[in-house]
Amino acid sequence: LAPALPRAWAMSSARTLRLQAFAGLGLLGFSGLLAMWGSGLIAGFACLASLLIGAAIVLPPITNAVLKIAGKLPRSPLGQWIVADTRQQVPALSLALMALLLALSANVGVATMVGSFRATFVGWLDQRLAAEIYVTARTPQEAEDIRRFAAPRTTAALPIWSVEATLLEQNVDIYGIIDHPTYRDNWPLLQATQDVWDEISTGQGVLVNEQFARRNGITVGNTLSVTNTWPLPVVGIYSDYGNPHGQLITALAPLEERFPNRPKLRFAYRIAPDQAGELARDIREKFNLPASAVVNQFDVKQMSLRVFDQTFLVTGALNVLTLGVASFALLTSLLTLSTMRLPQLAPVWSLGITTKTLSKIEFWRSLALAVFTWILSIPVGLALAWVLLSIVNVEAFGWKLPMYLFPTDWFRLGVLAVLAAAVACFWPIYRLRRVPSAQLLRVFSNER
Repeated sequence: LAPALPRAWAMSSARTLRLQAFAGLGLLGFSGLLAMWGSGLIAGFACLASLLIGAAIVLPPITNAVLKIAGKLPRSPLGQWIVADTRQQVPALSLALMALLLALSANVGVATMVGSFRATFVGWLDQRLAAEIYVTARTPQEAEDIRRFAAPRTTAALPIWSVEATLLEQNVDIYGIIDHPTYRDNWPLLQATQDVWDEISTGQGVLVNEQFARRNGITVGNTLSVTNTWPLPVVGIYSDYGNPHGQLITALAPLEERFPNRPKLRFAYRIAPDQAGELARDIREKFNLPASAVVNQFDVKQMSLRVFDQTFLVTGALNVLTLGVASFALLTSLLTLSTMRLPQLAPVWSLGITTKTLSKIEFWRSLALAVFTWILSIPVGLALAWVLLSIVNVEAFGWKLPMYLFPTDWFRLGVLAVLAAAVACFWPIYRLRRVPSAQLLRVFSNER
């Protein structure tokens, strides 16, 4: 009766699987409630924990339900046995499959977050660093001399001028800009009125960055007292990734009137991109400026992207590590099963199914379970990425990132999952193929 004992145990665990399914669905529902109505960083992390634990707990019941449906499809006795035998293995493999699901979901989620962050960051740099050259002078007179020197070769000199102020009991930087197509065509606005740039150019409105707006519940249409005697309506909110401080933008002229005698040392110059390097070099040599004082737009972007890629380099190593841990868990589970499953395999072998054929069945079954887990990991990973981008990031840093999808990365991860499963099942399958016939016959030694 030894072959029947694991099957009887698997059937008796059906009630546990049902309870497990209810617990997992409850955690997923709780995660959804926190996503919709929760607030604060702790609620964000609780939402993440409920999502991942709930998805892991609900995996074995889902796998069992799918196998139950799949058991009605094959017509041959061998096909029906393969499905039934797989259902019997689900309880023993559940922890390994949960680990694989969590590893794959984390890979999908983190890769989506980093990819979305990078795509947004590149687009944001293109908008914010629209000018070709950025120059910082040492004195106002030097700044004026540089401006006159560059004027014949440039199409515009845009002052980068700001003052510090206290607004809503917070320190903010208020920037003054001139009316120029550089801002109208490139500035990254999240919300804005219809005539936002006309209102800014005439000094009848103010832009605020996303961080300041979120911290203080500011929306377009609210009025801010930039000074005690200078109230301005908020006509737009712009993205300002990476900046933890509050920032406002309005017209340069009225800002100068209220904050006189502030030196203008920084300018952005518009020039044909192919001439930017030559002009930057000439300004640096003419006025004996250090390299950091004359910056080419291209160099700034490349440096920023290098810093970004270096910052998230560790995520790739962590992804490999989690997938390796999940593969090891799958290997140990399969090794344990390989020593316990001879009573189930011996009757099939005695009916004429060779150990070579049985090892192939084991191999393809392991790959099928890995592919099924990978399929389930995609929606879990995307939900993880959404929570990270839309909840945790907002609560931690004050800005929200758009979410982009990268299907190519999903399929690459699927290939890695299949390879991990193949490596994990290699040794158990090798042992199965080399099981002596006498050891399989010994299973029947106590039969009556």
